[in-house]
Amino acid sequence: MKVLMINGSPRVNGNTSIALGEMKKVFEAEGVEAEIVQVGNKDVRGCIACRRCAELGKCVFDDVVNELAPKFEEADGLVIASPVYYASANATLIATLDRLFFSTHFDKSMKVGASVVCARRGGCSATFDELNKYFTITNMPIASSQYWNSIHGREQGEANEDEEGKQTMRVLARNMTFLMKSIALGKEKFGLPETEEHAWTHFIR
Repeated sequence: MKVLMINGSPRVNGNTSIALGEMKKVFEAEGVEAEIVQVGNKDVRGCIACRRCAELGKCVFDDVVNELAPKFEEADGLVIASPVYYASANATLIATLDRLFFSTHFDKSMKVGASVVCARRGGCSATFDELNKYFTITNMPIASSQYWNSIHGREQGEANEDEEGKQTMRVLARNMTFLMKSIALGKEKFGLPETEEHAWTHFIR
């Protein structure tokens, strides 16, 4: 099994990395291959809704988004992690996710998603909710933990002092592993849920 972990922080080895590191240790102990890709320090522009991806099979802007796409397709689960800026995720991460989810046309159904947020103090719940939207619009089940998936720290390394936060990450990784394995068994026995043709309803006709 494979998990793709996207770090939206611009700080290499920052507090968001500590959270993902706790999860990665659990994944590897459970026999799950986990790869962390840092995007918060990349030069990523937002989606311009040109829809060229439908023709090209990839985003027209050839950057880290197109590097992530095949990794996402192969993965059984996706973890997206971000520091909190003004009760929102890092803008570079949001630009990456907008383009990654819009430009990839493979079926994401039943890939397991989990979001992780890091803050000095507040804004975690709003950011957590924001990141989960990418999963709920693409038929991706969301893994949960013993608390909302947040960890706290401001200066580099301070998240190491948040024992509850680190434990929350470890529990999240174990629950995510269980869910991915359970879904894999379910696919073998029952297949994926029946699909319907999407009914597109617009407010202006």
